[in-house]
Amino acid sequence: MSRTPRRRRLGAVVAAALFAAGCSSSGSTGSGGDATLVAYVGQAGDYQVNFNPYSSSVIEAPGTIFESLFFFNVTKDAPPQPLLGTDYAWNATGTELSITLRSGVKFSDGTPFTARDVVFTLDMVAKNKTINTTGYDGKAVAADDTHVKVTFPGPAFMQGPQVLGKMFIVPQHLWSKIADPANDVIAQPVGTGPFKLASFKPQAFTYDANAGYWGGEPAVKHIRFLALSGNQSGADALAAKQIDWQTGPVPDVKNVAKNYPGYQAVITPMNQIALFTCSNAALGCTGPQTDPAVRHAIYYAINRTQLNSLAFEDTASDVSPGFALLGRDAKWVSPKLQEKTAPKNPDPARADSLLQGAGYAKGGDGLYAKGGKPLELTVQVPSGWTDYITAIDTMTQQLKQAGIKLVSQQVSYNEWADARVRGRFQLLIDSLLQGPSADPYYTFNYYFATETTAKVGESAYPNYSRYSDPEVDAALNALKGIPPADAAKRQPLYDVVQTRSEQAMPYIPVLTSGTISEYNAAKFTGWPTKDNLYAFPAVWNRPDQAQIFKALKPAGQ
Repeated sequence: MSRTPRRRRLGAVVAAALFAAGCSSSGSTGSGGDATLVAYVGQAGDYQVNFNPYSSSVIEAPGTIFESLFFFNVTKDAPPQPLLGTDYAWNATGTELSITLRSGVKFSDGTPFTARDVVFTLDMVAKNKTINTTGYDGKAVAADDTHVKVTFPGPAFMQGPQVLGKMFIVPQHLWSKIADPANDVIAQPVGTGPFKLASFKPQAFTYDANAGYWGGEPAVKHIRFLALSGNQSGADALAAKQIDWQTGPVPDVKNVAKNYPGYQAVITPMNQIALFTCSNAALGCTGPQTDPAVRHAIYYAINRTQLNSLAFEDTASDVSPGFALLGRDAKWVSPKLQEKTAPKNPDPARADSLLQGAGYAKGGDGLYAKGGKPLELTVQVPSGWTDYITAIDTMTQQLKQAGIKLVSQQVSYNEWADARVRGRFQLLIDSLLQGPSADPYYTFNYYFATETTAKVGESAYPNYSRYSDPEVDAALNALKGIPPADAAKRQPLYDVVQTRSEQAMPYIPVLTSGTISEYNAAKFTGWPTKDNLYAFPAVWNRPDQAQIFKALKPAGQ
């Protein structure tokens, strides 16, 4: 009964946001009658300007304004698509990467793009620990304007897709004047990409198509990114046909075409939902979650079948405790895992045994305690993320039955993101994202390597759990020197990473998210579909979103 007035109120929020941003419905047109694509990336609250592709707080720009050398499709194992690069090759030992660049490319300010910009970008990353999130250690040299050679101190095959697909090339003539490239917000971005920033307001910002783009001016002439108030307001805006593309849940998602005439939905199992724990006491984490027994007890207390139904409309799927992506990475899932997939149903006896073995005792209130302190944990979730909020509310009830008190703390996205980076949390809900190509190595290296974490209070990215294990580090380092096609040598190392992380469980596996995107098929054609996933179709996933923007055409063209 409370649903209707809430939807009315949020509808008013949507209308106010559109008015403040100078917007009309998504059916409006830009100059010259060109349709404007209106996108909602889940931004809850005002935007804060940041178009720095190397900032953890970037709001947009990778792929759309700043391009990489190649595009790697993370949804499947496929050859990379040339962008600023046209060809690349490794030497036999994986210590030299030779890259051929596209000629005739210009930055949006008219300055020619050359190999010097590539060398500058790679050197900038190598010199700055904050933005060198994956441990790039190459040395780039320009042979001429269209050829670059990157030399590594040791075999570095696994750095290839990161260097080629996730390092976004910036203009040397502008960025060489920036004192702090990790934190400058780049309010006036200049890149080689298919779009340019036209205007920025806290409620919305707009891109214009880059008429001088090397690949031809995109058919979508304008893109407007809205800030609303969360998933529910996104659904309201979708129902009002005020946005054309969003990634997030809507009611009755399996009947989008019926409930939202002109729209379609695509559901892609890609990102693995987990309760992120600040797990490492040696790096400053505090709280019961630093005990692996507590983390495993939570793992066994979750009723994933119920959770999928109540929070995710049964669009999520199984998750592996070793975090190889089920389906895409099936051949890499370790046979040595205790469990190939996280249990669908809770195991109260297993949870009890773990907690009692760790010295916890259940009190008269049904909750566990140790040393007079109740087993109570706070989990942070961004306000407006309705699916995650429902998930936390559901897990709160499930864990209570197991004697664990979970306290939900809704905060702004900016507060949540800052707490995640600095380790100022006990638990938070998030997803482990995929890397630059269809290979689990990158997820493992991002979230489990010591080199991508830091002490509590310092910026860690993206190993937010502060997890550190010398055996895992050794396996990840060895993988860098093995060609990706050599499965026989890679699998034992993948076994180490998966089994060790399962034992420690710094990220408590929940489910694999069925990433849901709704799009206006009546207004634009060329969207990815289940049968044609030419890019991961999440509006917030970069640089995939740029590949999709480039592929779209206004209906009738």
